[in-house]
Amino acid sequence: MDRNQLRTVLTQVEQKELSVEQALARMENLPYEDLGFAKVDHHRALRRGFPEVVFGQGKTTEQIVDIVSSLARQSHVLATRLSAEAAAAIREVFPHAQFNKLARTVFVEHADLATKVKATREILVCSAGTADIPVAEEAAVTAEALGNPVQRLYDVGVAGLHRLLDHREGIDKANVLIVVAGMDGVLPTVVSGLVNTPVVAVPTSVGYGASFAGVAPLLTMLNACSPGVVCVNIDNGFGAGYFATLINK
Repeated sequence: MDRNQLRTVLTQVEQKELSVEQALARMENLPYEDLGFAKVDHHRALRRGFPEVVFGQGKTTEQIVDIVSSLARQSHVLATRLSAEAAAAIREVFPHAQFNKLARTVFVEHADLATKVKATREILVCSAGTADIPVAEEAAVTAEALGNPVQRLYDVGVAGLHRLLDHREGIDKANVLIVVAGMDGVLPTVVSGLVNTPVVAVPTSVGYGASFAGVAPLLTMLNACSPGVVCVNIDNGFGAGYFATLINK
């Protein structure tokens, strides 16, 4: 919302032309910036608690930079699924931007806003295999950008359960767990059987042909026999990090 729009609403409240509730409702749905190719939602944070996240896949580098620049004037910005070219272009404009090569994300922190870390309870991100780490990192970066302390536990799949069990203290400490797995997709069920906290399962497209680019682990996770497991879409680390944040609040 820009200053003129906000001033108009506040004036109407002052003159009793709008009630406070009507003004709040109007501000929740008001402003966006029309860039021609995109309508940037500057009130996403008011409605959802965090600004609009930029999904880079399918956009040109110029479009991504323009959208990030628009958002960065008012808020922190997270951009996901970025090519190396797009990430480099963002960092040319915002040298302080944090680039995660594995996750293909860039986070631009607004200098005038309060620190992004707000939560005190931890989110633990686990990956079954090393090949699942890019999706796990997308989840971890998202959760961190949304204000959560995040721990990582990678390559602890069911082919060697001793690797997982060696970290029981960290697993038990977490308030929410994000568990990322391809192939047979069994790890979220195993982890859920060990804890009394929510598990967000993320199937990945890692695996041989019969995994059907992630459909097989997706079905496994949807059929988890341990209660307390929810499942996001294939390779959707962002969605897992966002949902885990809503739980962690």
